[in-house]
Amino acid sequence: MEAVIAPLRGRLGPDAIAWAASTLGDHGFVWFLLSLARARRPGRHREVALRALLFTGAVTPMVNLGLKFAVGRMRPDRETSRSVPVRVPRTSSFPSGHALAAWCAASLLAEDDPWSPAYYALAATISVSRLHVNLHHTTDVLAGALLGLTLGHLARRLLPIG
Repeated sequence: MEAVIAPLRGRLGPDAIAWAASTLGDHGFVWFLLSLARARRPGRHREVALRALLFTGAVTPMVNLGLKFAVGRMRPDRETSRSVPVRVPRTSSFPSGHALAAWCAASLLAEDDPWSPAYYALAATISVSRLHVNLHHTTDVLAGALLGLTLGHLARRLLPIG
């Protein structure tokens, strides 16, 4: 994947998209906003949004930090690439917390929502942005995405919506 992404670094369009996606995905900010927007609609929409807020805001950070501490993988060397200026986390690289939160939130918010393709497209964009800004290895992002989807599935089973 690095061979595909590396030539795009230093180009205005891809850099701007990666910066925006990475920044919006920081600490699950965009998912918090989307959950709040969905929670404004009453009934089932609100329940889906609250479940997404709970898992994306509480469960995914705990899983992410636990795995980062257990694995302790070094981040890619940003000095050797033309990296986009974004906040550099102090934690280890594996798994990507941005991808974990993105795919968990997307899978939960997508339930019974006509905007579900947009949620998944945003999750994919945020995930790839972490490779573009050179803060993660491909396996970090893939693991984060897989864990996020798994947690989303688990949340649906543990907290089913009427």
